[in-house]
Amino acid sequence: MTDLSIGQGCDNRCATPLDFSFTMAFQPVVDVAQRRIYAYEALVRGDDGAGAASVLARVTDDNRYAFDQACRVKAIETAAALGLDRRLNINFLPNAVYHPEACLRLTLASAKQHGFPEHLITFEFTEDEHIHNRPHLRSIIETYRQHGIRTALDDFGAGYAGLSLLADFQPDILKIDRCLITRVDQSPARQAIITGLVKTTEMLGLSVVAEGTERIEEVRMLHDMGINLFQGYYFARPQIGRLVGDDQIPWL
Repeated sequence: MTDLSIGQGCDNRCATPLDFSFTMAFQPVVDVAQRRIYAYEALVRGDDGAGAASVLARVTDDNRYAFDQACRVKAIETAAALGLDRRLNINFLPNAVYHPEACLRLTLASAKQHGFPEHLITFEFTEDEHIHNRPHLRSIIETYRQHGIRTALDDFGAGYAGLSLLADFQPDILKIDRCLITRVDQSPARQAIITGLVKTTEMLGLSVVAEGTERIEEVRMLHDMGINLFQGYYFARPQIGRLVGDDQIPWL
């Protein structure tokens, strides 16, 4: 069971313990221009190493708030225990955040408790999750920004809202989904779309990450198109209980 008793300001939705436990795997986001790991994304896994789907299948409307908070705490405490000294990317569920300031309080308390610098935290929200209340999401992003915490729009290109979501909200980072990345070197259409996205992010002042890169040909093509940040199996798979180091990355 995951104890969510630390921190103040969350109501019973955030304070109710879960009836299941989980752990975190960490996958690096690499900067090929700097030849260093830029960040690690915390990815939920079962205690037995099972994939995220097995854990997410146990998330319901009744425990969604508690699960979201538990993921934040688990990611921070595990990252701190592993000595993570880069940015930490944590996924969150916008529809589970009932009050941005109150729900963020537990995150900040956990970072302080474990000695993890809060300014190194990036919260990712996915385009796959249907956003019921867009003004509420804007409030979340603005609250996080006021605390010096960055946000990233994950899985861009594979979800509900597409460009309309990006038009309404400008996070700090745009992560292009693998559906646009896979075999981009063989697809003029994908190349045209990604070229447009890179130009858009430049105009909006956002960083861009290419997710799901599995082949060197994809990396080279995307790097030539102006992308320096990558995440995918070509560079490293998610690891439980350890962090992949800079010297283990197959740099260009």
